Amino acid sequence: MTPLWMAIALLLLPALWLLVAPMRGARSLHDQLCRFEANDTSAEQNVAIFQRRLASLEAAHERGDIDETRFNEDRLELERSLLEDTAAQTKRPLKTATAGRLVVPLVMVAVVGASTFWYQQNGAEGDLTLYAIQEEVRNNPDGSLTMFLERMEAEAERQPNNPNVWNTLFPLYRDTGQAEKAADALERLIAIEGRIPPLLAQLAQLRFFMAERELTPEVQALVDETLALDPRQPIVLGLLGIHAFDSGDYETAVDRWRRAVANIEDPDTAASLRDGIRIAQERMGVPMEAPAAAQSQGVRVNVSLDEALVDSVSEDATVFITARDVAGELPPLAVVRAQVSELPMTVVLDDSAAMSPQAQISQVREARLVVRVSESGQAMPQPGDLFGDLESVSVGPISEDNAANVVINRVFE
Repeated sequence: MTPLWMAIALLLLPALWLLVAPMRGARSLHDQLCRFEANDTSAEQNVAIFQRRLASLEAAHERGDIDETRFNEDRLELERSLLEDTAAQTKRPLKTATAGRLVVPLVMVAVVGASTFWYQQNGAEGDLTLYAIQEEVRNNPDGSLTMFLERMEAEAERQPNNPNVWNTLFPLYRDTGQAEKAADALERLIAIEGRIPPLLAQLAQLRFFMAERELTPEVQALVDETLALDPRQPIVLGLLGIHAFDSGDYETAVDRWRRAVANIEDPDTAASLRDGIRIAQERMGVPMEAPAAAQSQGVRVNVSLDEALVDSVSEDATVFITARDVAGELPPLAVVRAQVSELPMTVVLDDSAAMSPQAQISQVREARLVVRVSESGQAMPQPGDLFGDLESVSVGPISEDNAANVVINRVFE
């Protein structure tokens, strides 16, 4: 920030020079005023004019041009005029040339202090710091997303009320799979910016996917609040479409997604929603042909339960079939819910099962498959849950001839 403060100092120098400039000519001006007052003859000139007018008035009286009463009135008027002219020329003593010199430094300090305080309150120093951090990490040979995240977290402690800090941290946490921290950052941003529809919608979407695509009371409250402010909010409409799709209400899903597409600006998200509309229509019995180039990318998965564990879980227990990136840096790429009673089963994990438009299975070449059985139906793993996984599965055009096999054969400790 040193160059910034140097620039501010350079801008303040002309203002300080203007404050000091009048003091440089103070001595010369004082001497000029002294000489003027010493040579001022305006009082003598007024007296001389008074005497001439009085003599003229007396001559007129002696000639009989005016009577005694008129003479006295005119003389009184002349005397009053002389007194007024003399009183108006009474001058206060001149102050010394150094008078008020001590006030100038105080004013200079006040100008600098007020300017600095105003900039700290209303300037963009914090945003410039964020930009400097971004450039520093980008130009650092060892720079990484982890380094940038650590620097931004440190900056959040120094600038807790800067919305741009939380606006940067939120997607970083979300895209690195730190959902709780992402939600906290988004809530901090809402506290600063206010409960506006775009932010509420993102929080509802995040909480929805954190709950494994369940419309919990908290999510429903956020959805209701957002739609009350903006009934056409595309993120919330997309969320409601996903919930309807998962519930088998394909007609409602198509309606919600069509309304979302009509109000969305991001072409990638719009394309993903159109894919979802196509799949929902196919499941309603309205098949739509898609060009070969648009063939869905994903993974076909055969899921089965190890016979040794069949008696250890109820048939209505929830099955979560999840695809994640191999590095584990992104949120779940695709999630499908089912029940143990449906096993064995075959499912397709593609972009229609994505939890977020920012993390889709079509964005990766390989994925890690995790299948978990939860008696409680909780999104977070619990001790006693059953699971099975495959570390690396190729992602590509979905084909019935090419399916990954996942067996649920272990217990989560």
